[in-house]
Order: sequence, then structure tokens, then C-alpha cells
Amino acid sequence: MPPRTTDSTPESPDDDHAPSTDPEPGITGEREDGGARSDSGLEPGVDQRVAAVRRTADGGRRWRALHLAGCAVLLAAAVTGGAVAVGGVPDRGAGVDAVSAAGALSPGDLARGDLDAGIASLQKHLRAQPKDYGSWATLGVAYVEQARTKGDPSRYPQAQRALKRSVGLEPGNDQALAGQAALAAARHDFPGALTHADRALKQNPYNERALCTRIDALVELGRYDDAAKAADTADDRRPGIPVFTRYAYVHELRGDVRTAREVLERALSSAHAPADVAYVATALGQLAWNQGEYKTALGHYARALAADDAYLPALEGRARAQAASGDRTAAVRGLEQVVARFPLPGPLVALGELYEDRGADGDRAKAGDQYALVDAWTALARAGGANTDLETALAAADHGDEKEALRAARAEWDRRHSVHTADALAWALHVNGRDEEALPYARRATATGYRNAVFLYHRGVIERATGDERGARAHLKAALDLNPGFSPLGAREARTALEDLEGNR
Repeated sequence: MPPRTTDSTPESPDDDHAPSTDPEPGITGEREDGGARSDSGLEPGVDQRVAAVRRTADGGRRWRALHLAGCAVLLAAAVTGGAVAVGGVPDRGAGVDAVSAAGALSPGDLARGDLDAGIASLQKHLRAQPKDYGSWATLGVAYVEQARTKGDPSRYPQAQRALKRSVGLEPGNDQALAGQAALAAARHDFPGALTHADRALKQNPYNERALCTRIDALVELGRYDDAAKAADTADDRRPGIPVFTRYAYVHELRGDVRTAREVLERALSSAHAPADVAYVATALGQLAWNQGEYKTALGHYARALAADDAYLPALEGRARAQAASGDRTAAVRGLEQVVARFPLPGPLVALGELYEDRGADGDRAKAGDQYALVDAWTALARAGGANTDLETALAAADHGDEKEALRAARAEWDRRHSVHTADALAWALHVNGRDEEALPYARRATATGYRNAVFLYHRGVIERATGDERGARAHLKAALDLNPGFSPLGAREARTALEDLEGNR
């Protein structure tokens, strides 16, 4: 399964707690000088973004254009903090610090998830106390969270201004530096996120957000040994659910599934807030699904949904596990519900492939609609200044423009060398007929021991294309043995390729 976004775990209430609700539009934003301005949550550029969506997704179909226009406010949830690739799930975001100094807003207020009220309270407080640097830092991170939950990248400049104001009032304060790290990660500037996190930790080695963002940045940059050390350090300094989930993911990426599972189970046993239970149980579900343990995965998703019956990552994960278990009807119904609320590339592609695999009347057109929505999402995200090259590369390679897939994959590889970018580049090269170039990247994607059936499938197909039938058989079989339902279409193609190879022996 594609990467989980590790930088958006609910954080602990004594330092950095994550509100989990979706704030309403119409928040009042602050001007650079600290005053207030009316802001609907959509900047003037939204008209251009919506127009781009309509062109991309086939403006001749009015119903689809209207639906896509409604998707404009959902972007940032998919493009913040970590690669949300095809099949990935959006996670809850890095939260909001407690207000320092005058205490305009308590951690408990934000822990209850009333982010709108929290932002309004902060703005009112800062109009009265404009030199409260801690509240400026809190407001900045609140805007990052609002961008994530509302899908409104226009909040990022507001976050940047608020955090800059905090640093200007109190140079070197760790709250603002950690907020700047979170903002950089949200924009997919992982080198910047690492720099800001290191600066924050120099001021306060126990800042939980900085510790977690540092792990996230190293993971996304493909520096897994360094990420493991950072996770150990964070576990020593600030043990808790935000650190535990990252610690587990680092171990999973290095092939240590047993440790990852044990850590997540300990985290779940210590979780009490519904948001924490839903998050950790979903992470366990994803881990089990990756190993082809569908019944176990469904159990974890059931626990997540018992804690929060609207938690979209659990709803998506449950649908994927249902599909892999053979319950395609429930899977289609579940993914249709997910994309109606959260039209992100992962569930859109998964639903499109389920339609293609089902093959009923009209299903091909329905699948095409989902893939067009992925293109529309990408257009909106780019117009909002977000980097979506990894999502573009993966979706376009199988369901779009192969040349665009290669362009995007190369651009992302130039920025970071993670296993996910290596796999994306390998597959983009393959669909462009450049298998000899693709093979080293496919090998690199599987080199850490990360147990991912998609990576194994891609490597096997590429090896077959280069004439390495032995390697192809080994990796295609490994993919199907690990997770036989990893993709409705990919798994079918893997079985066909393996049967052909076996028949030629």
C-alpha cells in the first residue's frame, strides 16, 4: 500500500494536540499588521482553479464540472505532510500548540476539535495583545491545520505571516520554529521542514511537533537510517502516540513488520481519545492489509469506525479490504461514499479500477470519470501552489498521459529519493518503454525490505520486459503471495503475467 502520511497524527494535549473536525468556511483572517480581514476561505485564484478543473475533467459534462467545483475546498488534506500517493489515505493533521503568555485559548479547547472557535478566539486575543508571540505561533499552526482540513492552500500564506510575526516578536522561539517546520512539510518542502525542525529542537529538544516533523522529513527524503535514529530520539524524549506511530512506520519501511505491529498495538492500548483510537486502529488496519491479512485488517477498521464512524481513512481502508476479500459490492459502495466527501487520487483510482474490473454496463465510463477527477484534483492542487508530482506520476502512468507521468516522476526524484519515488519513477519509465533505465529504480524501491506488493509487482513486470524471467517469476509470485488483492487490475495482470511465465518454462 502506498505511504501513510506520518506527519499528521493526532498529537498529545499537553503540547501539540490535533483538532480533528472540519472547520466551516468564512473564517476571519489577519492582515500582515495584525488586524483582521474578512476571508471566505477561497482566494480570488479559486475561479481560475475551478475553470481549470472544468477544462481538465471535460467541461462538456455539466454535472461533473459542478462536482469538481465542489472539490476545490478539499485539496490540502491530500497534499500536506508526506506523500499521499495512489492508494494512500489522508491522516489527521499536526495540531495546534497551547497558547502561551495570556492563554487566549486552552489546549483543551483545541483538543475538542473546535478549530473555528479556536482561531476566532486567537484572532480576538491578538487584536488586544498583538505582542503575544506564543499566540501568533499557535495561530500559524492553526492555519496549517485549517488548510489541511478545509483543503484551502490559501491558508498557507496566512500561516507563514503569523509564524513570521511570532519569530519577529521572539526570535528563536521553538513554537514558531516548529510551526514553520510543519508548514514546510505541508507544502512538501521537506529539506525546509528538516531545517526548521532542527532549529526548533536546538531551542527546545522536547518540542513534540518538531521531533515528529523531523522524522517525517527524513522519511520523505528517503533517509531511513537517519529517520530511525530520529524516531529513537523522539521516543526517548516524548514517548506517546504521535511518536509511536512514526516509530512503527519507520520500522515498516525497513521491513520490520513485527516491531511495527507491536508498537502500534501498544499505542492503541494507550489511546483513549476517539481520534487517537481511530488513527492508530487504522494504521494497524493498513499494516495488516499490506500483509494480505484482510480479516485482521477489517477488525482494526471496525474498531476505528467504532471510535469515529465518519473517519475517512478507515472507511477507505475497509473498502479496500472488502474488495480484496471478494466483497466488491460493499467495496464499491464504500469507496463511492468516500469520494463523495473526499475526492482524492487514492480512493478515486481505487474506485475507477473496481469499476473497470466489474465491467458492467457503463462501468468503463464511470471509471473514466474517476480518473478525470484525479486530473482535476491535480490541476486544482497545482493552482494552489502544491506539489503533486508523486500523485500525478502514479495515476498518469496507469490511467493517463505516460509522458506526463515520466515528467512528474523525474521531477519528484530530483527532490527526494524515497522508496515511493523510486517505484514511481521505475513504473513511469516502464510505461514509456524504457525498462533498462527503470530496473535500477525498481530494485531501489524494494531494497529496504519494505513489504509492498505493488513495488514487487512493478519490479516483476519490469524484469520480465528486460528478459529476466527468473527474477520476474520470483517478484510477481512474491507480490501475489504477500497481498493477492493489492489492486483490482494490477493483481489480475500479475497473475496473467506469472501464468505466462510459468507456461514458457
